Amino acid sequence: MTTVFVNAMLVCPEAGARRGSLQVGGDRITRVGDFDPPTGSTIIDCRGRMLAPAIVDLGVFAIDKPACLAGGIVRVGLMPDQSPILDDPGIVQRAADMGKPELWVHPIAAATRGLAGIDLAEMAINQEAGARAVATGRGWIADSGVMRRVLAYAADIGLTVIAHPEDAGLAAGAVATEGETATRLGLRAAPAIVESLAIARDLMLAQETGAAIHFRQVTTAGGFDLIRAARARGVRVTCGISPAHLLLSDIAMNDFRTFAHLSPPLRCEADRQAALAALADGTIDVLTSSHDPRGPEEKRLPFADSAPGMSGAETLLPLGLGLVHDGTITIERLFALLAHNPAHILGLETGSLTVGHPADLILVDPDIGAQIVGEKMVGRAGNTPFDGLPVQGRVKLVMKGGTRLD
Repeated sequence: MTTVFVNAMLVCPEAGARRGSLQVGGDRITRVGDFDPPTGSTIIDCRGRMLAPAIVDLGVFAIDKPACLAGGIVRVGLMPDQSPILDDPGIVQRAADMGKPELWVHPIAAATRGLAGIDLAEMAINQEAGARAVATGRGWIADSGVMRRVLAYAADIGLTVIAHPEDAGLAAGAVATEGETATRLGLRAAPAIVESLAIARDLMLAQETGAAIHFRQVTTAGGFDLIRAARARGVRVTCGISPAHLLLSDIAMNDFRTFAHLSPPLRCEADRQAALAALADGTIDVLTSSHDPRGPEEKRLPFADSAPGMSGAETLLPLGLGLVHDGTITIERLFALLAHNPAHILGLETGSLTVGHPADLILVDPDIGAQIVGEKMVGRAGNTPFDGLPVQGRVKLVMKGGTRLD
């Protein structure tokens, strides 16, 4: 069966944005550009709206199909912090199958057994079972010897290590970043340098072992400076960030708003501005939803007792489009952050409008106005720090492997 999208604004991270048509044959993109649709093909008139690669969400903590579909996400890199932990090939394989048929789930296996940071997991066996990377999970590996072995082993088998950059010695028990807001609220806080300390050590180990390392979220000026310097030395490093850390500072925690209790915690305004600068200059490679839905039993508690995390899959694209509307980044750059770059880190041949690639596509109307309302979100929970925020942009159609998901 052949499907042709016509009258589209084709948005490709590699080829740029241009008007044209795109043809899908079976589960693949078979033609892109200006051409006449074949006789008998199914025609979808895009009416000038954007046709772009579907989102590859790198670093989610829950498989949430309705939220992903609403947000234009067809592939997720699932973090190992599951129950049970993704440290065994059988568990990894089951995780890879859990999203079918609506969602591609790409498991990220635990770097150490039980994510305990002591004994290395069987990375090669987990890779054969479907793991696309290995990760330290929500925590940091404090033992430098263990982290060095993780990086060396991963380098040998061609996997990227996804690291959580917070020095556990300083960050233990903290729920906020040191500063005026944390002091006024009386919250246990850690200095922002916890991130730089962790990044500095892991970058040195990555350089020494030749490993590829991805920091799932970098949120401080000091962290971005270290990433830039390491790249100049040839270190194979990438980093990501969530919209929350680009658009919100620790002021969002006022009135003990637990929906703003995140990991890593929100930073000061200077760090937020540094994050926007890092996004604009290309230091940041990935925009992640950091999807971690939490119900009222985990959020409607005193701030220090509440669970960190936010429901981000549904809001990732409209918040990203806001960065385009305000001129921070271009539309091509947005889909590099959302699709092309995370696909590359996971070793996936997707994320662009390239002939021969899987037909993972989204049709987007970038101008439809809406308001984020947590109670109306379709995912597992509506614990969003953006509740009530007006946004622009809505997914009109999702295609996964040539199949429409309506």
